[in-house]
Amino acid sequence: MASPTHFLVVVVLLLLGVATTAFSLSPNFYDKVCPQALPAIRKVVEADGSLFTSVVMVHSFWIPHLLSKPRKNARGNLNPVRGFEVVDQIKAEVDRVCGRPVVSCADILAVAARDSVVALGGPTWKVRLGRRDSTRARLDLANTELPSPSLDLPGLLNNFRKQGLNRRDLVALSGAHTLGVSRCSIFRNRIYNATNIDPAFAKQRRATCPRTGGNTNLAPFDSTPAHFDTAYF
Repeated sequence: MASPTHFLVVVVLLLLGVATTAFSLSPNFYDKVCPQALPAIRKVVEADGSLFTSVVMVHSFWIPHLLSKPRKNARGNLNPVRGFEVVDQIKAEVDRVCGRPVVSCADILAVAARDSVVALGGPTWKVRLGRRDSTRARLDLANTELPSPSLDLPGLLNNFRKQGLNRRDLVALSGAHTLGVSRCSIFRNRIYNATNIDPAFAKQRRATCPRTGGNTNLAPFDSTPAHFDTAYF
């Protein structure tokens, strides 16, 4: 069985970008056109630590190079997705220091996710840059392709398979949930009705998630929701 450290490395590699591209990416892509770009991204990210977790979670979504209004509003996003607004903020600052819009939102999010992981105690890595943003967005595809929180394991495996991802990718990307919290309304059914859940864990979650009411009560995904580590596994 792979070690937690191995899983942590895989999560980081997947955070580099789930979707592959037909062209070559490079950590030095913006060195000549705007060497101030990456420092500007880090400066804005570190100025608002409350969004570290949101940036990482947004980047771990299906297609990180498609930043669009339909993606934000898709039915799969049962909880409000924070983090998109900080991408807009960073984009404005990067365009300012570069003198023109040369850095894609996709690259901004990839670098911001790396800087957030580091700030939350995780490892660092070189981000391969040169992604391009999509020129169109499809709300219908976002609604049908994004995995629902209610999907069981076979459903998740099938959903990932359609995106060219395997079982290992599913486990690794799930590791991004080492950060953040979830609403009671999302996990209530499992802690009261599921049989394949640890009884002690279910009892702990019931303390803040009653059978009725408390839909917006929050609970962390693991014991260290503000740290990027292997506790989720």
